[in-house]
Amino acid sequence: MLLYYITDRTQFAGTDSQRRERLLKKIAETAHAGVDYVQLREKDLTAHELESLAQEAAQAIRDSGTRTRLLINSRTDIALVAPADGVHLKSNDISPLEVRKIWHEAEGSGEPVVAVSCHNEAEVITAESAAADFVVFGPVFEKRAAEKLPGMGLDQLRQACRHRVPVLALGGVTAENARLCLEAGARGIAGIRLFQENDVAAVVRKLRDLR
Repeated sequence: MLLYYITDRTQFAGTDSQRRERLLKKIAETAHAGVDYVQLREKDLTAHELESLAQEAAQAIRDSGTRTRLLINSRTDIALVAPADGVHLKSNDISPLEVRKIWHEAEGSGEPVVAVSCHNEAEVITAESAAADFVVFGPVFEKRAAEKLPGMGLDQLRQACRHRVPVLALGGVTAENARLCLEAGARGIAGIRLFQENDVAAVVRKLRDLR
């Protein structure tokens, strides 16, 4: 099972500097707890601010001595500089194939991990054909705020999981309902609040016990 923490420092209380510090501590905590991936998704930052934060996040994970890998949201250039392990793309972003081309031309370390956010089965098929390593599908349970519509539900998750590319379930997933996602075919669980608002080690233990 793959576990995937998506960051959002704005959910922490305090000043900007305090939120940044709390985020870096949470990233270190998730690495020590055995979360597989951290997606740095601080979309409001300038390129310079994101680069600085990405470098600190990458260092925090290296210092943990674990196998947790860091992905940067939509910014292959910053992922290369950090250095991170790869990139997380929106469904309408550049393709995973383009990311790999940029990565190799820049002589980035190793092969990048490329994940893609998907909201329907067609996007999953597109991501798979473009050689994504895995997709994050959702929201499964919680409402889609922009459209004020209900989550995708388990049936759509099940359809998304019919394809070869691994699917991680996102959106209102808890340690209690995660089993339903796995039974629908999900290969892992992604979340913001699930990891950010809880004792990560305890959450990881509960999720790993579902296997």
